[in-house]
Amino acid sequence: MRLTQFTVVPALLLLLSCSPSQQMHAPVPRNPLDTILKEFHSPQGKQVLVVAHRGDWRNAPENSLQAIQNAIDMGVDILEIDIQKTQDGHLVLLHDQTLDRTTNGKGKVADHTLAQVKKLYLKGGHGVVTEHRVPTLQEALLLMKGKVMVNLDKGYDYFREAYAVLEATGTRQQTILKSGHPYGKVARENGEVLQKVPFMPVVWLEKKETRQIMADYQRELKPAAFEIVFKTDTSAVLQEFQAIKKGGARVWVNTLWPSLNARHHDDLAVEGQKPDESWGWVLEKGANIIQTDRPRELLAYLRRRGLHR
Repeated sequence: MRLTQFTVVPALLLLLSCSPSQQMHAPVPRNPLDTILKEFHSPQGKQVLVVAHRGDWRNAPENSLQAIQNAIDMGVDILEIDIQKTQDGHLVLLHDQTLDRTTNGKGKVADHTLAQVKKLYLKGGHGVVTEHRVPTLQEALLLMKGKVMVNLDKGYDYFREAYAVLEATGTRQQTILKSGHPYGKVARENGEVLQKVPFMPVVWLEKKETRQIMADYQRELKPAAFEIVFKTDTSAVLQEFQAIKKGGARVWVNTLWPSLNARHHDDLAVEGQKPDESWGWVLEKGANIIQTDRPRELLAYLRRRGLHR
């Protein structure tokens, strides 16, 4: 969260009024990431964590460094980003497998080298080409290092490559990898990575195997969070959010669009001016991580309710 002149000036006057020895021993502010990590690993904590979906894409191109920085400045806790792999094996931030929608390029990302992708310009949410370039995963992680947690989406096929970048940038502990696959498949294919980074299973409540998938993960891995997706609000698993938290995991719900949350979505909160029927309903069920396309408005709502620092 940015400090305004009204908070900076009194703090500066207080510092200047201290003796030199007091100034020398003034407490150093804690790394904001420390607080976020502590909350993330405290499933019963009062604070609700906010995830910015593809960054602040309403004011900068999605998955751009500017969109990431904007969201950090707002005070979000987690940045969700998407990764694709170039022809020569580099991971870049793009949601689609093709370049057409989000850049001024054409064709598949996998058919272009990093050098070729780096010559392209990103489009904004309005579809107009901007001056922003496609960042690499390494560039994005270095920008977020020590500031926020990171959620890598679209990355299951690149788990090991992504892990190598996490190691190289020193961002392993702050990055969440995830998958919608059952534990057995993920363990067989990426077992080594599972033990080294925070991992979050994605489960769909309407699927009949959901309870078993969740039980397997809780028994074998004890994940710090479950991402829960539901089209209707009649699933019995919705009543078990509190039990999930007691079992040691946070409950992550997406309010991005209606099909992910039984129509308790961002636009209902903002355009519909019914935040209690959207975010409030999700909170009532027990969710304590919310991924949103409206991070500024959600943060304001949570702060009014004393649910975000």
